[in-house]
Amino acid sequence: MVAHLILVAMKIKLGFVPSHRAGFNEEISAQMRDRVIRALSKIRNLEVYFPSEKDTRLGLVRNDEDAEKTISIFKHANVDGLIIGAMNFGDEVSAIKVAASINKPVLLFAVKEEPLKTKWVRRDSFCGTLSISSGLYRRGIRFMFAGVVLPEEQSFLRAVEVFIRACNAVRGFRGARIGLIGPRPERFETCSFNERILAGKFNLTLIPVSQAILFHMANNLKDDDSKVAEIMRDMKDSIRSTDLEERDLLKMAKLEMALRLIAKEKRLSAMAIHCWPASSLVYGVMPCFVMGRIVDSGIMCSCEGDVYGALAMLFQYLLSMGEKVPHFIDWTIKHPERDDAFLAWHCGNAPPSLACEECEIKVSSGGLGSFRIRSGDVTICSLSEHNGEFKMLITRGRVIDDDYWISGTGAWVEVPNLDEVYRCLVENGFVHHASMIHGDYVDAAVNACKFLGITPMAI
Repeated sequence: MVAHLILVAMKIKLGFVPSHRAGFNEEISAQMRDRVIRALSKIRNLEVYFPSEKDTRLGLVRNDEDAEKTISIFKHANVDGLIIGAMNFGDEVSAIKVAASINKPVLLFAVKEEPLKTKWVRRDSFCGTLSISSGLYRRGIRFMFAGVVLPEEQSFLRAVEVFIRACNAVRGFRGARIGLIGPRPERFETCSFNERILAGKFNLTLIPVSQAILFHMANNLKDDDSKVAEIMRDMKDSIRSTDLEERDLLKMAKLEMALRLIAKEKRLSAMAIHCWPASSLVYGVMPCFVMGRIVDSGIMCSCEGDVYGALAMLFQYLLSMGEKVPHFIDWTIKHPERDDAFLAWHCGNAPPSLACEECEIKVSSGGLGSFRIRSGDVTICSLSEHNGEFKMLITRGRVIDDDYWISGTGAWVEVPNLDEVYRCLVENGFVHHASMIHGDYVDAAVNACKFLGITPMAI
């Protein structure tokens, strides 16, 4: 089906640097190296690269020559990040040399001491990791610290999972191509953005597309086009509406087809779409429900020409490894009877896959969807920029059932520290738009922001 949720298999390539200080017991270091590799091999969405025993002695990295060989392996594999582990004290110079040469996000950890059954052999990684971390710090190499751990421990595996998600966000965010379909609405200065800074800081490319071109493409599609007919059938299968006429459905299908063609031709990861008033006045229907369907296929779409909003959606989608899709929301209304809940809402743009199980998906003749979002834990992110500095508001919430409701797509969301979150929004220049995704991605979001040079504001 055209618009059903498409799960995109996203895999991350990580290079593992088993750092070893010469003079310590190398057999013990080699055994720990093998344990780390076995633990990493069981993690989803991960491909691990490391020097073999043919590349370096026992597959360890202990000097500049080992570092050069390891760098060559990682560059050939085009890894997305590095895991540096001090197998004993570790060799700071070679480990840092690899990190500086690869210039990708780094996860650093120290190995716990383990008393052997017959004789305790010390590792000293508690000490040596400080040499590695201080070297990374003084060079401005951003890294995430996983702690003093053993590779089989859940805390280490959890840290690797968070790091994988952060690396995926960094990889997909940098160099992304974002479509700007029409200008922002005239009275929405809130959706202004700085294209030059986006290009310089993140290597992002903005692709402006006139609404006139979009409408021209849609109008020129034939009524009996097979792909348009497929979209219409899919829409009919998923919605129930008393006022959606066949001609409106056809217009929506053509608009969706045109947007998909633009996204494919321009190789877009996301689109910021000017959804009103031209869509309804000139074309006859709004793109809201269509946008939600496109998001379900893995192309993020924000409303009202909000480029930063589209980027927040892309950021969250990448954190989920393409397994979940976000909803572009307004911080709309504080609950009339509760201090810890607000309406996360927009006028009809939510991906249909997010509808609650008992909900009927309705679409008005104007092209606006209407249904409630399913319950569950969510992560909310909002991206903002002032004077070249980017900030990301990151917070947790929980979608709740509530009798208060208005038309459109959204849900009441419980945020225990809502007043603190709202104060942060107000006092730090954030706007009324945000992206909301099911699941807890706060830790991954914070670390991805650090790697991207975005100030995380996790509340």
